[in-house]
Amino acid sequence: MEVNHALIDKLSLLARLDIKPTEKEKLRTDLQQMIGFIEKLQELDTTGIEPLMHLTEEINVLRADEVKGSVSIEEALQNAQLKKDRFFMVPKVIKK
Repeated sequence: MEVNHALIDKLSLLARLDIKPTEKEKLRTDLQQMIGFIEKLQELDTTGIEPLMHLTEEINVLRADEVKGSVSIEEALQNAQLKKDRFFMVPKVIKK
């Protein structure tokens, strides 16, 4: 596949990118190299090779939850500018 300035113009229009004329040649070269790499990969014989869904066999490896120290409600609220009972009060940010 040949990458030319018309293709770059079409792609930039579809992607809503403003590509300067000075950048077009560099972009054309980069795209041509990427397409060449993909074409080279297509030459590989992959018969008998199962497609990969994940790179490893491990699924949802999660760490165990650990209860760690925390501050009391009184300690958390001691420097609050505005508070009511055991809650922080913040300025309203959503207007109707």
